[in-house]
Amino acid sequence: MKILITGFTGFVSQHFLALLNEMEPGSSVLGIDKNKPDFNFSAFPELNISFENIDLLDREATEKILDYFKPEYILHLASVSSVAQSWHTPLESFVNNTTIFLNLVEQIRVKNRKCRILSVGSSEEFGEVTEAELPLTEEHPLKPLSPYAVARVSQEMLSKIYADGFALEIIMTRSFNHIGPGQKDLFVIASFAKQFVQLSKENITKNTITTGNLSIIRDFVDVRDVVKAYYLLLKKGKRGEVYNICSGNGIVLKDIVSSMAKILNLDVETVVNPDLIRPTENKKVVGSYQKLKTELGWEPEISIEKSLKDIIGYWQNEAK
Repeated sequence: MKILITGFTGFVSQHFLALLNEMEPGSSVLGIDKNKPDFNFSAFPELNISFENIDLLDREATEKILDYFKPEYILHLASVSSVAQSWHTPLESFVNNTTIFLNLVEQIRVKNRKCRILSVGSSEEFGEVTEAELPLTEEHPLKPLSPYAVARVSQEMLSKIYADGFALEIIMTRSFNHIGPGQKDLFVIASFAKQFVQLSKENITKNTITTGNLSIIRDFVDVRDVVKAYYLLLKKGKRGEVYNICSGNGIVLKDIVSSMAKILNLDVETVVNPDLIRPTENKKVVGSYQKLKTELGWEPEISIEKSLKDIIGYWQNEAK
């Protein structure tokens, strides 16, 4: 397997490399990112990994990368992936979630390159939904509610145009909230875990953690299940089709906090930070993965309990 991975330094990429190391030994991997990776390639001994420090907004650099590497597959993970941050920097969010993708696929089109591309999207694309409309399927209309979500819808629409109009081998996802060890504390579950571990390290039995709205319900899926779906879609997904990647279960954030407190045997109170409340937000979002299960046999395997224990374990190691 010869695969180009954009957004190479992110936590999803590292989990995908671990899967590839097991499933496709001998594969050649080229990672590209604006930032340099902070992990050791020796953790993936069965892979031939190289890295290029480039910005996908640089069309000339992107062209050169594709010219010399000639990938068979592209896993497009590069993005500014924080919904909350997109409210503060909407222009940056849109450009870095849309233009970078367009630069990439346009080079594929112009040079008539033969490769399969996975365009990773988000459940945020669905926007405002009612509980009666759940679980969300791929056919549900898109009504984005944030600058980030608008950018993701734009990327999906471009993917569809290039797949249908130019016959590029592009497969699309709407990935729901994925969690797991290695995720930055910019994201809600990782933020909770880091705060809990800090309290535990300080040997404080009762204290507070800062949160946003704990009443919302989200569909959380472990990143190790997500990358299995990505692998299957790259190999066997249908061109021009979009697939939900989710757990099919809704969990209220308040229960996540309670579960973490139980794991660490801590008595914790929560304090809501108004800055963490989004201007618009759904009360409940749950997806259906039936299409992915029917076509490729994928379904989530890792429980939320294991995910939370492993996330806490990651932050405990970081604290050392």
